Amino acid sequence: MLRVGGVPLHVLSEGSGPVCVLSGGLGMAWFDWEKVAALLAPYRTVVRFDRPGLGLSAPASGPPALAAEADRIAEVLDALGHRGRCTVVGHSLAAFHAEAFARLHPHRCAGLVLVDGSVEEKADPRLPRAVRSAWASGLAGALAAAGLPRALGPAGRRLAGRAQAIGHHAPHHWERAAYRTSRVLRACVLENASYPYQAADLAQLRPERPMPDVPVTVLAAYDGGETARGLRWLGRQRALAAELRGRFVVAAPSGHLVMADAPESVAQAVLGL
Repeated sequence: MLRVGGVPLHVLSEGSGPVCVLSGGLGMAWFDWEKVAALLAPYRTVVRFDRPGLGLSAPASGPPALAAEADRIAEVLDALGHRGRCTVVGHSLAAFHAEAFARLHPHRCAGLVLVDGSVEEKADPRLPRAVRSAWASGLAGALAAAGLPRALGPAGRRLAGRAQAIGHHAPHHWERAAYRTSRVLRACVLENASYPYQAADLAQLRPERPMPDVPVTVLAAYDGGETARGLRWLGRQRALAAELRGRFVVAAPSGHLVMADAPESVAQAVLGL
């Protein structure tokens, strides 16, 4: 446990070599990267951390924001004594954070791997940020008061995982302990509520802060189907790679949880930068 930006965060560092940070999507925890970390640790210093409220980390006082999450990556590295360049791997929502880290801390970034990263072509939040955050906080409080995290949290997490993966993956032994808490429920609801604002902030950041000249790989999930939605998603991932002047790679067969379905593809993308 390290105090980072005033918040006690759960941080795990293992392996040796150049530093690589793994950051999961909305509501995810450090253990979602177990298979990838095992493949990378012989070659990299692998850093995983739980964002505030998630996993084993303490909650933050306010809702998530893009620049704060990018800065948090740098602050975690500072707390561990890693002040040089690092590779950042961002999955889903955390792809926003990884790209923002590269733009806001260009001297700290050695490369990016965006794993089925979130893409919003027209980020246009309809409500003021404070209004949506207050509504989400109230909703989380009501659900917690009703006892839903303890009763349904772990089951909901398992159902979400099955919907986003194509293989069967046994639940991690920490899953039940984390997802039955109101702390994690609140963090998940607030991350979901902040999503459109983080997308809009990234769209605004792009013309203001150019990408550093570092290698980028966009690793897109593909389950082998030919649905219009799936093919459209691949097209959006390819467009993201082109915008960032990066390499486009498909992980197949894989659902959205690429780190579970195709951990070797993630490790190869990191080691191949």
